[in-house]
Amino acid sequence: MKLLEVKNLKTYFDTSKGQLKAVDDVSFDLDYGEALGLVGESGCGKTTSALSICRLLPKEGKVYGGEILLEGSDLAKLSDDEIRRHRWKDISVIFQGAMNALNPVMNIGDQIAEAVMLHDGLSKAEALKRAGDLLELVEISRGRVANYPHEFSGGMKQRVVIAIALACNPKVVIGDEPTTALDVMVQAQILNLLEKLRKELNMGLILITHDLSILGETCDKIAVMYAGKIVESGTVADIFENAKHPYTRKLIGCFPNVEKEKRIPDGIKGAPANMLQPPAGCPFHPRCELASDRCRVEIPQQKKCGTTHQAACHLAEV
Repeated sequence: MKLLEVKNLKTYFDTSKGQLKAVDDVSFDLDYGEALGLVGESGCGKTTSALSICRLLPKEGKVYGGEILLEGSDLAKLSDDEIRRHRWKDISVIFQGAMNALNPVMNIGDQIAEAVMLHDGLSKAEALKRAGDLLELVEISRGRVANYPHEFSGGMKQRVVIAIALACNPKVVIGDEPTTALDVMVQAQILNLLEKLRKELNMGLILITHDLSILGETCDKIAVMYAGKIVESGTVADIFENAKHPYTRKLIGCFPNVEKEKRIPDGIKGAPANMLQPPAGCPFHPRCELASDRCRVEIPQQKKCGTTHQAACHLAEV
């Protein structure tokens, strides 16, 4: 049994202009100690997938179908009170933008201790000791529990947010753009820290990003999303060395490769699909240089491209 299995997830938003299918028939799984990268342009459904798993959707959003199995238990069927017992205890989120995730008028120790007291029933003294332990786990001195967020750098604040996410020893941690607004050196430190903690704690990690380049050294497998669907998935080697979907190839082409011949990074022409009025057929066909008449009328289904590799493209083949 997998740690987490998401099967045929459908999350839609009811808007004044109609129904928006933000996540449409998405499936993936995650094992203990494994890292999955969810990647795609802004608005493709990555964050909505994560919020669906945690049941933290805004009021306009609703899970219309599918299963979210955590160790075999379907979170999609739980009541609001029942899901609260799983949230942070079994599944936690590292939200993007540590500046906004931390309360500026509470010291760091109290912010970490709050989650521990709520879910584990510890006393204030015990929770503050746990807060110090968690700070040391993310490589911050426990002596800083009384400090306030403004006394930390951007990278240190992100470490504090990670400590809060780990406060109740969750089985699955979702990192939603955890390196946003950090410089390259600090990004590397945060990613290395997440990888180290994942292996030490044997937790599942879902890393959400629009930057495919950071996933190669951090994740075991990658799922590429476009217009609310997973268009390609596989191991890191499958994606980087043998990408089948034109969108995945374009994402890879957006970044320079120092190991190959010099070239100017290639962008992706056009704009992402309008999710209120998605195009017929393959949603990527208006931007795809390889699109055929079939692509314009027929939605591609997932095809096996290898043992661990699949893509939703009419051109995909083994």
